[in-house]
This record gives sequence, C-alpha cells and structure tokens, in this order.
Amino acid sequence: MEAEPASSVVRCGGGACAGGGTAARPGSGGRRRLVRGGRGRVMALLLCLGLTAALARGCLHCHRNFSEKFSFYRHHVNLKSWWVGDIPVSGSLLTYWSQDTMKELHLAIPAEITREKLGQVANAVYQKMDQLYQGKMYFPGYFPSELRAIFREQVHLIQNAIIEIPGGTSRIDCQRHCGIFQYETISCINCTDSHVVCFGYNCESSVQWETAVQGLLLYINNWHKQDTNMSTTPAFLVSPSFTCLEPPHLANLTLETASECLTQH
Repeated sequence: MEAEPASSVVRCGGGACAGGGTAARPGSGGRRRLVRGGRGRVMALLLCLGLTAALARGCLHCHRNFSEKFSFYRHHVNLKSWWVGDIPVSGSLLTYWSQDTMKELHLAIPAEITREKLGQVANAVYQKMDQLYQGKMYFPGYFPSELRAIFREQVHLIQNAIIEIPGGTSRIDCQRHCGIFQYETISCINCTDSHVVCFGYNCESSVQWETAVQGLLLYINNWHKQDTNMSTTPAFLVSPSFTCLEPPHLANLTLETASECLTQH
C-alpha cells in the first residue's frame, strides 16, 4: 500500500527563510510588482504543506543504492587504516551517516528534494567514497578525516538541492511564477513522495492576479475540506502575518478578502 503524498505550506518572507519586500496592489490593467531594495524584483510567498514525523533521517538513505553502498563501506572499514583506533570511529561515522546528516542540515524549510537532485548528490558521494576505498591502508587518522570531509560536502550539496526547485530557481523566492506552482519531491524524513506548492507574486496584470488568487482560494478550500481532522495545520494558516487566512476565517473567504490579505503582507 503506497503512502499518501505529504505536503506542507510555509511562508518565506519576513521569517526565517527569506528577506522582506514592499507590495504594491495591482490596479486595473496594471502590473503587479514587488520592490525589494531599490530594484523592481519579485517577491514570492513559498508554501510547503508538511506532515510531522517521529524519526528524522538523512536524505541520502532515500536513494536506491544507499543500503548496498554503505553496507559495503561498513564491512570493509577495518581494511582502511593502520591504526586500530580509526576503525570504531570510522564505523560510527558510517553507521550514523543518515541521522547525523539530518542534524547538520539546520533548515528552516521542509527537507524535501527532487529525485533528480537526490541522484546527483548520491552519485557525487559514492564517487568520493569509492575513490577513498580504492586505496590500501592509510596512516592513522587519515581515513576518518576523509570520511568527515565527504560527509560535510554531502551536507552542503543536500542543503543547496533542498532550497532549489527544478530549473534553478530558488524555492524560497519562487519569483518566476504567478499563482500556484507545484513540483514533486521526496521527503527526506521518511522517503515518501511529497510535493511543494508555491504561490508566486510575479503577475503581469490584474487579470493574472485575479486568476492567481482564485487558484489560491481553491487550494486553501480543498485543503480545509480534506484535512480538517489532521493534527497539523499548514504554517501559513497560523502565521501572525496571515491572520486573515487562519482557519476561523476560511469559511467566509472571498476573492476580494484574499487579495486584500495577500497585498497587505
């Protein structure tokens, strides 16, 4: 039985994810723009709907070759160092690789990655590890030191992959889109399929803006109908900046009130 796709909604604006901006409400036939600093740039509201999990794991273990690769690395670690003290240290690094990865990510957004990015990170790690294992015996301290270096590089690669959406656009900007945009990911928590939903402000006209807000209304209403019994509420619905989108107000939410709410924050 396949797991239900997980989803989450997170606002990245004045919080932990992204910088703020000043909104200009679109006029009749006008353009909808957000100004960041002194330049006309588009700010985006990033929404990611997520389910909580009890056990945190690292992203790499979701790759199909992870178990086979790391089983080999663990079973051959005793052949890699002249000093017996390196063996338990290296073995511990390999055994807790996934758990330690999750601890080191330090993300303010859900740990979700596309399959393509996961494959790229995994292949880069396997290549480094295979090269390390091609050597014979190493001097004391060298092997665990190299393992730590590969681990740190892997964490950096995963962090970059998580905050980037297909096409190279930052997921905390979502600046190329107008309205709802969705892409498929894998949850690094439990390896289930998930999706990220992004609401972008990059609308060129009042007509596009109206369509975008209607799409957001539909998304919110569908979530509210499907998930009223869930214990977790999407972050953007309980954000202090979006009190007008909190559950008590959803029943009477209209196109006009939603548009006003979005343009005020």
